[in-house]
Amino acid sequence: MKLSISKHELNEAIQQVAKAASSRPTIPILGGIKIEVTHQGVTLTASDTDISIQSFIPVERDNLVIAHVDKPGNVVLPAKFFVEIVKKLPSDNVEIEVGAHFQTLIRSGSTDIQMVGLDPEEFPVLPSIEQNELFQMPGDLLKAMIRQTVLAASVNEQTPILTGVLWSLQDKQLKFVATDRHRLASRIAQAETAADYRFNNVVIAAKTLVELSKLVPDQHGLVDIVVADNQVLFKIGNVLFYTRVLDGTYPDTSKIIPSMFKTELVLDTKNLTDAIDRAYLMSREEKTNIVRLTTLDDGSIEISSSSTELGRVTEQLEAKQFDGEPLKIAFNSKYMLDVLKVIDSEQIFIGFTGAMSPIVIRPTDHSYNTYVILPYRTTN
Repeated sequence: MKLSISKHELNEAIQQVAKAASSRPTIPILGGIKIEVTHQGVTLTASDTDISIQSFIPVERDNLVIAHVDKPGNVVLPAKFFVEIVKKLPSDNVEIEVGAHFQTLIRSGSTDIQMVGLDPEEFPVLPSIEQNELFQMPGDLLKAMIRQTVLAASVNEQTPILTGVLWSLQDKQLKFVATDRHRLASRIAQAETAADYRFNNVVIAAKTLVELSKLVPDQHGLVDIVVADNQVLFKIGNVLFYTRVLDGTYPDTSKIIPSMFKTELVLDTKNLTDAIDRAYLMSREEKTNIVRLTTLDDGSIEISSSSTELGRVTEQLEAKQFDGEPLKIAFNSKYMLDVLKVIDSEQIFIGFTGAMSPIVIRPTDHSYNTYVILPYRTTN
């Protein structure tokens, strides 16, 4: 194998695929990046068996020559070193040549690097996915849906299914749900697909979705999504992102969200965020994160928290709207802040059905997002 290639293009593709290379591989090959060179272009692949990412660099794009291939071939190079070294090469052009026993020479400017390559035949084969049924969604919408739901996924590996986000598609409506049993996040959106295309109980690890989100451009370009039995494939331009679906059945969360409320509040999102953020500083010191919300007779609300060592924070906020019974409730301020920071609405609705019942939070200007937080039982 022998080629010369643009350092910028090579570096960009390596950065994309390296996210899938295992940092602590059980076998050395999983810590590598596979390079496949043909006369059409260069394909880079990394895989830790849970996720696999592949990026293709064509030899020519928009009449601009990116790579010149002298001899096609394959090799696997250690990702950690390869990522760092390409980034620091001195010239805009990189030459890569693979000799006997996969010994690899990388040349750029006056720099020569010799690397020990691995046999590409040992590299895991990418999943085979039928791509006859797929749906599309704008990249910026996909990123928003991920950002607004992963916050509620569990980080406890003892219940693996809850570390993921549940995907379901029905009647052209895509729904994401995440819960760690203490809170829940839900987001819906319209999907471009055939009317009869549907699936449910597709659960993708939250940390995988965060990595996917980093690869999706902020622009409105479409992402192709193919859902198979135990794999999901995302096509983002020249990048293919494969992920394994988590095993198990996601719990039914449909009955968790109340529809009738005894107390309803509409509040300014920024003012509430700032007030809870200040109260959180005190509650964090107590290692409880408990903040209290109390409705007052004049229609305003009081946010408070206390620490046995530091003291107390109390703040009053004007409610844009207050209907129903007086209320005093305690909740995890970090959970509330996580929600408030991803809601894209100037005002929020908060519904309560009692001091020990789930708290429901929604934006006021649309109904795409719903959040639920379980309150705390406190002694005072």
